[in-house]
Amino acid sequence: MKFRSVLVLTLLAASLTLTSCASKKTKPTDGVDGTDTSSQIDNGNNSGVALELNGDSDSNRAGALKTVYFGYSSSAIEGSTRDTLNANADFLKTNASVRVQVEGHCDERGSVQLNLALGERRAKATRDYLVAQGVASSRISIISLGKEKPVSFGHDEESWSKNRRANFVVTEK
Repeated sequence: MKFRSVLVLTLLAASLTLTSCASKKTKPTDGVDGTDTSSQIDNGNNSGVALELNGDSDSNRAGALKTVYFGYSSSAIEGSTRDTLNANADFLKTNASVRVQVEGHCDERGSVQLNLALGERRAKATRDYLVAQGVASSRISIISLGKEKPVSFGHDEESWSKNRRANFVVTEK
């Protein structure tokens, strides 16, 4: 009788173990490379680019939103910056639930105070342009990081031009 009780308990424990393993949930993937697609907006506008909460345009994790670049000591929106912002505005208008923070950045030249002020002007100019294109201002916050968060660490014009930017961080999707 004792042997039978031990056998029943062993079988019961084994079946509980197996059933608990069988209900394990997995992350959704696209089936091709195992990439998690749960954080992507699937409306055809992303071209499959990840839109992650706190994802940023510098690292291509902000959907179709792209970083924009500025001239030396300038916050003027010109040329390719305007084209990029038009595309960003279209994306934001199509994806009305997405909110962003625009970060204004500068190159390493100049004082901390000068670069914080210039970074703020760049972020404001970027926000104002998007608002003029029909994006609600309540969906866009701004911050200046001055020269504190470079993406390129060289000490030449090529590196500096990459750091004079406004990038987008997804704050709500």
